[in-house]
Amino acid sequence: MTASDNTESSYPPLFRLNHGGAETGEHHLTPKSALPESEPEPDPYTDSLPVIDFRDTSPSNLGRVCREWGVFRLVNHGIPAALLSGLHEYADKVFSLGFETKRAFPTSPMLYFWGSPALSMSANANQQTVGGGGGGANCVQDNINWLEGFNVPLNKTSSDFHLSDSEEALLQSFRSLLEEYGAHQTRVAKSLFKTMAEDLNFPPNKSKSYLSPSTGFLRVYRYLRCHLAEERWGINSHTDSSVISIIHQDQIGGLQIFNNNKWLDVKPIRDSLIVNLGDMMQAMSDDIYTSVTHRVKVHVEKERISIGYFVFPDEDAVIESSNYEPFSYADFQAKKEIDLKTVGMKIGLPRFRIDRSV
Repeated sequence: MTASDNTESSYPPLFRLNHGGAETGEHHLTPKSALPESEPEPDPYTDSLPVIDFRDTSPSNLGRVCREWGVFRLVNHGIPAALLSGLHEYADKVFSLGFETKRAFPTSPMLYFWGSPALSMSANANQQTVGGGGGGANCVQDNINWLEGFNVPLNKTSSDFHLSDSEEALLQSFRSLLEEYGAHQTRVAKSLFKTMAEDLNFPPNKSKSYLSPSTGFLRVYRYLRCHLAEERWGINSHTDSSVISIIHQDQIGGLQIFNNNKWLDVKPIRDSLIVNLGDMMQAMSDDIYTSVTHRVKVHVEKERISIGYFVFPDEDAVIESSNYEPFSYADFQAKKEIDLKTVGMKIGLPRFRIDRSV
């Protein structure tokens, strides 16, 4: 069996070249070992994205970046480089397992999904797992995101996976690394939010309820190779629903942000983090801060792994501002799920804007 055959067996059927309706013309996947070496790494301070030094930031400096960009590169964050590289190594091993093996994993404490970052809209949630062709398969494929992933709530303790000894050991090691990483990300998010709250003059009671570490979770994504890369998206254009999102990406690239009416590539810089603000932070700040629009491209020959941390307000904390009707994150989630199922996309903050047009 070739390297590409092994990769194909790890893909959900909808993403395989021999899936009905998926193939248009001859295409051969290139084994990872045959790919050219990575290009030299760019200097993080020559990237167009603003850079924040975690060890030396201030409310005014961080606030300016949040107003103008809503996203920044974070350096000197204190997360060990060995932990970051270990996480990606284990993520690659887990994703390389056969699709049927991953599909059979228990849903807790790590839920496997594919086809959409919205769990309620993912292919597994909608039973879209068969490999046959036909119009239905084409319809699914036209609207699907070219990804698979694991959703990992950080408020749940480790548990036995009840798998084979080798798979059990692999997942337990992976989960242990994720828990360590999640603790670091919680530390980073709390510190950044404290500085943002100072810039925005949040009263103490709001600061406490507006960021709830117990809501934090990790998403481990693998964006799959796609021979129709110019026609498919890893994740299409969107904003996050979170207060703060923190991403660590591998060296492949593909993340893009929208700023000043143009899309910008976010260069992969080893051991740096990408921090972007979500809808909750934009609403809390009364639109002073920006929830950045972003998307992820897919690659013809290379897979991409990224690990995201997302944190939210207390579910029942009421967000009050002059531009939005008072609402809680629970309210936001309920409307988002309705929109996903009725119009097929998240509408988000415009649903609560006082002068809303939707």
